[in-house]
Amino acid sequence: MSYVSGKTIKELREKKKYTQKQLAHLLQISDKTVSKWETDRGLPDVSLITGLAEVLGVSVAELLMGEVIENDNPSANIKKLNFYICPICGNVIQSIGIGSYSCCGVQLPVATVEENDAEHEIFVEDIDGEYYVHMNHPMSKTHYISFVALVTSNRVEMIKLYPEQNVECRLAKRGHGYLYIYCNKHGLYRTNCP
Repeated sequence: MSYVSGKTIKELREKKKYTQKQLAHLLQISDKTVSKWETDRGLPDVSLITGLAEVLGVSVAELLMGEVIENDNPSANIKKLNFYICPICGNVIQSIGIGSYSCCGVQLPVATVEENDAEHEIFVEDIDGEYYVHMNHPMSKTHYISFVALVTSNRVEMIKLYPEQNVECRLAKRGHGYLYIYCNKHGLYRTNCP
């Protein structure tokens, strides 16, 4: 596991326009301590990491990695939704724009959409004003579709699926969008919804 560097602390402090003395005051420590951190003659005690991250306006993960994630899409178009999926517990985090997330002690990469193939062909039918989504895919305890999600311009509808059930669900038809499915072995797939 990496630990916060003096260079990161200095860059974040300067970005906030704090002097070493101001940062020290906010953390209730001496400015000499901040100077030691920034010149790599000492490291912040682990008990200060959460407070340091808060004062510097970053997450603990960003502080420890030394990489600040900037949101370059403040308008946040929901069709640009990203999924972060934990490989250990299967937890799914949705984010409009890029973020920095971790689960089960693992830094999660954004899930990238895979090239559609025959094994992951998604069928979408319009039945009674709803999308009926189904596919022919294994649903065993070791290989299954974890979720189906419909993303339109203003909402997300997600259906969680479980091993040993069929890959089929109905989703409210609310305009054009993308339909995503996630295979626990092969990744994220997407198709357009009319």
